[in-house]
Amino acid sequence: MNTVELIKKKRDGKALSSEEISYLVENYTKKKIPDYQFSAFLMAAFLNGLNKRETSALTNSMLYSGKVLNLDDIHGYKIDKHSTGGVGDKTSLIIAPIVAAAGVNVPMISGRGLGHTGGTLDKLESIPGFRTNLSLKVYKKNLKKIGAVLIGQTKDIAPADKLIYSLRDVTATVESIPFITASIMSKKLAEGIDGLVLDVKTGSGAFMKKNSDASELANSLISTAKSFNKKVIAFITDMNQPLGKYIGNWFEVYESIKVLQGENVNDLLELSLNLSGAMLLLGKKVSTLKEGIELSKEMIKTGKAFDKFLQIAEHQNGNIFFLKNPGKYPRSKYSEKIFSGSSGYVKKIDTYKIGMAALELGAGRKTKEDKIDPKAGIIFHTALGEKLAKGKLVAELFSDNKNGIETAKQLINDAVLISKTKSRKAKLIKKIIH
Repeated sequence: MNTVELIKKKRDGKALSSEEISYLVENYTKKKIPDYQFSAFLMAAFLNGLNKRETSALTNSMLYSGKVLNLDDIHGYKIDKHSTGGVGDKTSLIIAPIVAAAGVNVPMISGRGLGHTGGTLDKLESIPGFRTNLSLKVYKKNLKKIGAVLIGQTKDIAPADKLIYSLRDVTATVESIPFITASIMSKKLAEGIDGLVLDVKTGSGAFMKKNSDASELANSLISTAKSFNKKVIAFITDMNQPLGKYIGNWFEVYESIKVLQGENVNDLLELSLNLSGAMLLLGKKVSTLKEGIELSKEMIKTGKAFDKFLQIAEHQNGNIFFLKNPGKYPRSKYSEKIFSGSSGYVKKIDTYKIGMAALELGAGRKTKEDKIDPKAGIIFHTALGEKLAKGKLVAELFSDNKNGIETAKQLINDAVLISKTKSRKAKLIKKIIH
């Protein structure tokens, strides 16, 4: 095949065959196609789009660029969850132990923080000693033994995705729904899963700001998963305010512990129960989502979910002393409280700015080389539609960096809009797509 002719074909708005897409991905991964040619293909595909068959073919090529795990020797269904990322989104830490405690296997390959959004791996690594860089052999061993394992992407899993994503990042082609679909699904399918629950975020703190874009992405992911005979349930959920009250790596582990020990953290608990309930439905432990939610509640109430969380941490070298005694965890050098300067109703929260405030405190990375401070973070005390009196506590900031606190303070003050007129509370789960 001729690379230039394939670029030209896509430039002219024509569909590529599965073999042509496979040729491009395979030869780019093997460094036989240079960056400048693959960049031209990415831009042509970005501008003209990929149809469902092309998206499936791209996913397949990226998936088989590395190892695809076979988990057939592990009894029972293997179900994972993927979130498109948000602020305070710690549901993986809650639902993995709930679902595993109920008897469904959870093989989870997660990511790191990206921009204003937190990453599951960074949260887990705030637990002293917790290892996310397990070999695939240990990954399978832990899954077989305790029913859940949470690791990062290894060099063997979808290596084409890593290469292509890096190129998309520097060629302004990140925001393509077919590319996002192929990137997510190639990694998830490589885990050896039977089914997947999707949490597609929409709003000021999400990558998909509009409901229509979130629905389009959810449908693209579902269509691609179905082409690989995988069962999927997708949730479109609100990210116009942080999820839960705690933002930052250890802070989010702490709030997850609270939920697993039975505390009702309204929105966080509601979403976690729905996601775990859907995973139990796909894993055939229940016959309806409602039954899945009830079984999830039971796992929390009986203490089985928290026990499973301790077991997961222990098997990945985590120090469970701090999980059992979270109050003993080291604290930041500096802290500051932010109070409301006026009275009224919380009309709008710019969740992106809240995420950026957490980054300024040290809870995220501005560059790849930056080290995360696991102690840094925010306790966000207000919510959309809430009535605020002047002088009421809005947020608490924690950091070892005094300058970071000043910048974060400004960002949070700018992020919260207070109005004299009563505003509606946001609906957390906007849509469920089976």
